[in-house]
Amino acid sequence: MNGTQWIIFILIIQVIHFLGTWKLYVKAGRKPWEAAIPVYNAIVLMQIINRPKWWVILLFIPIINLLMFPVVWVETLRSFGKNSLLDTWLAILTLGLYIYYVNYFEDVKYIENRDIHPKSALGEWVSSIVFAIVAATLVHTYLIQPFVIPTSSLEKTLLVGDFLFVSKFHYGARIPMTTVAAPMVHDTLPVLKTRSYVADVDPATYRTSIWNKLQLPYLRFPGFKKVKRNDIVVFSWPADTVYQFFKKQKGVRKPIDKKSNYVKRCVGVPGDSLTIKDGYVYINGEKTVLPYRAKPEFLHTVAVDGQFSNAAIELLGRENLSGNVIRVPNSSLQQERASEVITAMNLEQIKSDSSYTYYAGNVGNQKVKEYLKSEDMKNMALFNLTEEEARNYTGKDGITSINKFAYKNADTSIFPQNAAHSGTVDNMASIYIPEKGKTVPLNLEVLPIYEKIIKEYEGNELDVNGNQIIINGEVTNSYTFNQNYYWMMGDNRHRSEDSRFWGYVPEDHIVGTPIFIWMSIDGINDGMSNWKVRWDRVFTTVNGEGEPTSYFKYFLILLAAWFIFDFFRKKKTVAKK
Repeated sequence: MNGTQWIIFILIIQVIHFLGTWKLYVKAGRKPWEAAIPVYNAIVLMQIINRPKWWVILLFIPIINLLMFPVVWVETLRSFGKNSLLDTWLAILTLGLYIYYVNYFEDVKYIENRDIHPKSALGEWVSSIVFAIVAATLVHTYLIQPFVIPTSSLEKTLLVGDFLFVSKFHYGARIPMTTVAAPMVHDTLPVLKTRSYVADVDPATYRTSIWNKLQLPYLRFPGFKKVKRNDIVVFSWPADTVYQFFKKQKGVRKPIDKKSNYVKRCVGVPGDSLTIKDGYVYINGEKTVLPYRAKPEFLHTVAVDGQFSNAAIELLGRENLSGNVIRVPNSSLQQERASEVITAMNLEQIKSDSSYTYYAGNVGNQKVKEYLKSEDMKNMALFNLTEEEARNYTGKDGITSINKFAYKNADTSIFPQNAAHSGTVDNMASIYIPEKGKTVPLNLEVLPIYEKIIKEYEGNELDVNGNQIIINGEVTNSYTFNQNYYWMMGDNRHRSEDSRFWGYVPEDHIVGTPIFIWMSIDGINDGMSNWKVRWDRVFTTVNGEGEPTSYFKYFLILLAAWFIFDFFRKKKTVAKK
């Protein structure tokens, strides 16, 4: 809904509230018109039910209000003597409309000095649980949210199995757009494995369908910093949402705030001109200098004397084996026979001598496993390494040379998947990162770069008629951006699905930034029996200078000090009695 529609909707709610409660307001000694004034009627209602006025704020916070409305319905009924379990269930199951029946058809009396404390242990327990959920949802939605790293795209910086606290207030918390959703979960209800929200998205237009008009427009609280270049950022994945990582399944369209969450490094901010050369990122013509804690990994061709030994493979990292190198005799017949395989696997020529031409490239996971088991392993292979590792490993365990590898054979697998803008994950031509309010020339050549922004992210109708570009029914040769955009990439350059494949990340997709690792488990995807806690990463900060330092021991010291203090405090209190 747009702003006008939301105002109309809120006014309708106010009318419903007035018609269902004005007699109860009168019985509580108030004026009937007080039930009709927006916001003021909520303040008066808090006085009637003997609850603090700040509760009114909770009634206007998306998601939190879904928890608070049933509480207020029940409290309203109890203020007029309707205390039975049946009354409570009727209030909840009728979405508060049971109050209409009480308002018009029952002769109830207002209990002015009602005891608001639960009259049973069960009531106390339920009350505590409800407000614990309210508090936790408030923190989860607007302040800090826990995440777990599922993939290796930021390997060396953030590891698979790192459990993070992600700050939403650094960039300003994004107000939930999906207003009817279960608290404390993202897009799926645990156990039930069903959708946790009420919303639907038309897969053709990417807009919510007509029956669901409860989506809020994009709004964000003020933050105390902007997304900066090289920040690690959590965001809603702009592309079709995955059901499960690394499985080829059909995507599903979701509202922005219910898309799968990704974490990458922001390498380009609004207004930047970004180029990728041999895997390195250049901004406005200058090579990006990454923070100290960033440990970018690239493919390297590793050559050994003879064949790969187990010692060499273990040193390089068995899990880092990412491809193979094949050598083809230089005879025209052998080159012709190999050309089909070379093309199909998108292999790159890396060198040639008098007898052979060498080609390298990625292979699938299963092929990697089979390759590892092979007894005729060649003396060259591709490994995923940092440049520091490449320098340190050369000359050890029979390793004769390690050279950085980069894809150069351009194709259309990268953004924007268009023949006029072909490239590779390691080499991309200069691309402009849109800034809010800036206007760019628009023609058929550059249209593929901005098409998704125009249609999906900014909701315009886009058509092409011959050489004419038509936006919202008008022929145009330029476009002005309505929001900022960012370019996100993983530090693990060849094991990261990022902006190189699906393009820009809109500002309204930004969730927050990781600030703290509270737990880290090696082998998180291999079953609990294989789990190993990385104690050196527990209670470490994500950002900062120097090597990460664990603060876990200091936490344990403070915790022990608190228990000792609390023990003696209670002992002293008992002695006084």
